[in-house]
Amino acid sequence: MSSAIEKLTSLVNDQNKYNIPYAEIKATQIEAVNECFQGRKEKIKLLAKRANDAGLTEIRSLEDMVHVLFPHTAYKSYPESFLLGEKWDKLGKWLGTVSSMPIPEIDPATVTDIDDWIDKLQQHGIFVSCSSGTTGKSAMLVASAKDMKWCKVETVAAYAWGSGVTPANDRRIFGLAPVASVARNRVTGGAYIDALQAPGSEPFNYPAPPMTVGGLTKMVVLRKKIADGTATPSDLQDYEKTSAERQKHLDDALEISAGAIIGARHEKLHVSGMWASLYNIARLVRDKGYSGRDFNPENSCYVGGGLKGAQLPENYREFVYETFNIAPQRNYQNYSMQELMSAMPRCQKGQRYHLPPWVVPLILDKSGDKLLPILDSEYEGRAAFFDLSLDGRWGGVISGDKVSIDFSPCPCGAKSPSIRDNIARFSDLEGDDKIGCAGTVDAYVRGVS
Repeated sequence: MSSAIEKLTSLVNDQNKYNIPYAEIKATQIEAVNECFQGRKEKIKLLAKRANDAGLTEIRSLEDMVHVLFPHTAYKSYPESFLLGEKWDKLGKWLGTVSSMPIPEIDPATVTDIDDWIDKLQQHGIFVSCSSGTTGKSAMLVASAKDMKWCKVETVAAYAWGSGVTPANDRRIFGLAPVASVARNRVTGGAYIDALQAPGSEPFNYPAPPMTVGGLTKMVVLRKKIADGTATPSDLQDYEKTSAERQKHLDDALEISAGAIIGARHEKLHVSGMWASLYNIARLVRDKGYSGRDFNPENSCYVGGGLKGAQLPENYREFVYETFNIAPQRNYQNYSMQELMSAMPRCQKGQRYHLPPWVVPLILDKSGDKLLPILDSEYEGRAAFFDLSLDGRWGGVISGDKVSIDFSPCPCGAKSPSIRDNIARFSDLEGDDKIGCAGTVDAYVRGVS
C-alpha cells in the first residue's frame, strides 16, 4: 500500500491533477504531512524545536501544521560573519539545522570561496541553491538528489498544463536573461531542453557570464562597505571595475541576443527570461525593423520573477508578446517561491494560479501566527504552504506574500484551490514585514550553529 505522500505526488503527470476539489484531498494531505513530520522531526533540528515548543507529537489538523511552519527568513538566518569571514565549517553547521540530511564536514582550508563550498557539498549529494542576495543576505536552500529528480519531472508537467503546449522536442529554446548558476536552475533548465529542444539545433544561452553566488556575494559586500564608509580606495576601484565589466557584458548580450532571435525568427521558439531583458531585446528587434508578423505563430514563453526594480513602460508585457508573436494561450506563468520545489501554474481563462494536490495551502493572518478559516468565497491572507514533494528540507514555509485564494471552482473549470494574479509582498505594501515566529526561530538557529 502506497503512502499518503506517494498518493499525492504520483499525480504529477496526471492530466486531471488541478481538477480535484480540495475537500476530496484534505484528509490525505493532513495524513501526508503527518507522515512527513514523523519521518523528519528527529532529523531537522529546527523542526524538532518548533514541535517541542508547541507540544506536538503528531499532525492531525491544519491548525497543527501552523505550529511547525518555518518563516522564509529561516533560510537566511545564518550569522553574516560566517559567510563574509569564510567560516565554512560554521556555515555547514548552520545548514544542518534546516536540513533533513547530515551535512558533511568539509575542511575550511580546502575551500576557496562559497562557490567552491557549494560544489564540494554537491559531491556528497547535498545540493544548495541560493537566492541572488542582491539586496542583502542570500537564502540558502538545501535539497537532495531526489529533489533534483522531482524538479525535472514537475517543471515540465506544470509547463505543459499552464501553456497548453505538448512537449514534443519541436522548439528551439532561447534563454534571454542572465541566470544564477545554482543546482536547481541547472536542473530545471536541462528539463526544458530535454522536453522541448528540437533535435539538431542548439539552445541559445544568454551570452553573459553566469551569476554565481560568490560573484553576487562579493558585490553585496562591496556595496555594504561603501554604504557604511569602510570601503578603501582599492575597494572602490574594484567595485567600479566589476560594475563596468558587468554592464559591458549585459549591453553586448542584448545586441547579440536580438541578432540571434531575428536569425531564428521562422523557427518554433520557446523564449524565457526576465521582463527587463526581454523588453530591451524586443525593443532592439523592433528597431531593426522586425515584429510579430516575422516570427512563428506557435512560439511559447516563460517569464520568471517580477520587474526586479526595472522601470518599464506600462505596456511592457504586450510589447514583448507582440514582438515575438506569442499568443496568450502559450504564455506560461506560474506562482512559486524558492522555498518550495513545486509550481502553481496560471490558467488561461481564469488567470489564476492553481495548486497541485501535493501543495497544501495555509492562509494565515498578517502576523503569520493564526490560520484563517476557509471560506466559500475568495479571501485574503498571508500565504503559507506545505510542499509534500520536498525531501532534503522541511516543506512547510510561511511566505512574505499577501494573496487572495479561492477554494471553489475557477472560471477555467479547474476545481483545485487557486490564487488570484494580484500577489503582493507585505514588505512592499508596508515597508517592512514582521512574521511573529521569525525572531524566535532565527535566534534558535543562530544559537545551535
